[in-house]
Amino acid sequence: MTASSPTRTPAVDTDVTLPAGATDQATEVSTEERITELGEALRRATGGRYGPARDLARASVPADLMVRDPGLTLPEAREWTRQALRRLVGLGMAGSGFPVAQGGLDDLGRSCVDFEMTAHGDLSLTVKSGVHFGLYGGAVTSLGTAWHHETFIPPAISLEQVGCYAMTEFGHGSDVASLETTLTYDEETDEIVVHSPTPSSVKSYIGAAAEDASIAAVYGQLVVGGTSHGVHVVLVPLRDEAGEPLPGITLGDNGHKGGLLGVDNGTIRFDQVRVPRRMLLNRYGGIDDTGVYVSDIEGDSKRFFTMLGTLVRGRICVAEGAAVSARKALSIATRYALRRRQFGAPDREGEVVLLDYLAHQRKLLPAIATSYAYMFALNECVERLQELHEMPEKDLVAQRELETRAAGLKAVITRFANDTNQVCREACGGAGYLSENGLTTLRADADVFATFEGDNTVLLQLVAKGLLTGYKEMWGDLDVRGMVQFAARSIGGQFVEATSVRPLVDRLVAAAARRSEDETLLERGWHLSMFADRERHVLETLATRLRKSSGDAFETFNNAQDHVLLAARTHMDRVVLEAFAAGIDALEEGTVRDVLERLCTLYALSSIEADSGWFLSHNRMSPARAKAVTAQINKLCGELRPVALELVEGMGVPEAWLGSAMLTDPERWTPGA
Repeated sequence: MTASSPTRTPAVDTDVTLPAGATDQATEVSTEERITELGEALRRATGGRYGPARDLARASVPADLMVRDPGLTLPEAREWTRQALRRLVGLGMAGSGFPVAQGGLDDLGRSCVDFEMTAHGDLSLTVKSGVHFGLYGGAVTSLGTAWHHETFIPPAISLEQVGCYAMTEFGHGSDVASLETTLTYDEETDEIVVHSPTPSSVKSYIGAAAEDASIAAVYGQLVVGGTSHGVHVVLVPLRDEAGEPLPGITLGDNGHKGGLLGVDNGTIRFDQVRVPRRMLLNRYGGIDDTGVYVSDIEGDSKRFFTMLGTLVRGRICVAEGAAVSARKALSIATRYALRRRQFGAPDREGEVVLLDYLAHQRKLLPAIATSYAYMFALNECVERLQELHEMPEKDLVAQRELETRAAGLKAVITRFANDTNQVCREACGGAGYLSENGLTTLRADADVFATFEGDNTVLLQLVAKGLLTGYKEMWGDLDVRGMVQFAARSIGGQFVEATSVRPLVDRLVAAAARRSEDETLLERGWHLSMFADRERHVLETLATRLRKSSGDAFETFNNAQDHVLLAARTHMDRVVLEAFAAGIDALEEGTVRDVLERLCTLYALSSIEADSGWFLSHNRMSPARAKAVTAQINKLCGELRPVALELVEGMGVPEAWLGSAMLTDPERWTPGA
């Protein structure tokens, strides 16, 4: 492989539907970028269904909207974010997920891509937009009915009314079912009384609550006629036209945080606040005109998880944002490593470029390969989200599978992003520690994604639970005892069913099985079979472990948590590898496919190397094979080194959006280059 020469980016096809609120500037190409032919081709190959929307954003969003001065104070950062959000609306990157009748595109997949493209810039702007349009707006859209849509979506799209998403409390974050806020129906006045009965029930960490939100989607326990019907959501106005808290509402400010300074996170306490009954988002359960609770879904638990399932795109968006932060960090670190020189070497003129060192290649290139793997996996998830949304009749099993996949991708990608951002900071030495070079701000802002929209450990347990129950029961319908009992059923049959949906995988695995071990190190079928065999073994032994245990069900599950988390991670590894392989299979033969094949191999072998202890201890790989895997990884790094610039270009972050002084002023940072 040889590096391609830089060329001017071809004109972007801007014939893409825009949601309400977009102005003419949304179709003006205001960002020019120099990019190599191979870099451009890699972007097309990884663009998926929403490639044109991504191209439009790169071509039309100005760099100053994507980069915030890291030296801004807390108030300045919040004001910058506030103004940038309004500009974002004008560019048409806000209302994609809303119904067409209210000026949206009714395209949930496109809304995830809008979130992703915003994440290429300042993550405070991304989260600010996501809280308002994705979380608050998504709750109104998914949980509300026609009146809610007509009343609250238009002012949300225009930012006439800024909303927040009041779920988390001081006492409960991940355990949403145990929220303490009460929503009590008063039959005499036909109102719902919203109340924070304890200090731990105060809503906290709520984006936009401290300064900007005028209305909140509030999660709490709905009580009708003295009977609790579980968690529901009600819309509650927070501030008057002058921006002052309404009676009964106490608002606080969480203050300075470890990142995301542009987001005004705050607290909300309700003291017997009354709102009309119709403010209850009642698509799945509500109160009729006679004051009786009604719902088409039987059981509080099933209703609760149905409601949360409609908000699955929030986790997809967080995974997208985290993936972008890693790609951005890798873009900065790789571009720097192509310029920075350290130490001389015999028979070489001048000092050695950082990326010529194998140790530096090992830091960055396997992570780049993993980033490409996640791009393909997220494309599948986003496109599946929209496919299910477009179905005339809902496929509940498919929806549960998507919820499991979204939870898993969110967990593994946010972990990867935090680890990668730190590696990239270190790879740039002291320069990486200066705020003006972009990596410390990026690292700080992405940090919260590990717990935002679900703690990663909890999400991985949900993934394992979905695998053990085969998606045949809604999450939460089985308590721990029920799940332990369910694990005694046919896990093997479930696994075969789950892994046979891709004929490509069967074909590749069968081809690899016909070759000797000496020939299969680079065979995709061998990689896929190793990942699938590991997942199958871990899942089956987990089910056996749960089945054989006796006594307290909680202790049984708790004692197996290490095994539970391993089952989830091995499942996600297989899912991601299969998505990468399928994405490559859809491409024509040529240079781009060849590069992606090598990246996929690097991703697969790096994962096998990282878990070599498991493969060796379970006799899935010999010591000699393990050494061969490491040697092949080193070889692949050397083969991909000449196209390192093209690889980071292909990840889709324009250089002007990186916000790194050491890239815009190379003579200062790379003496002797």
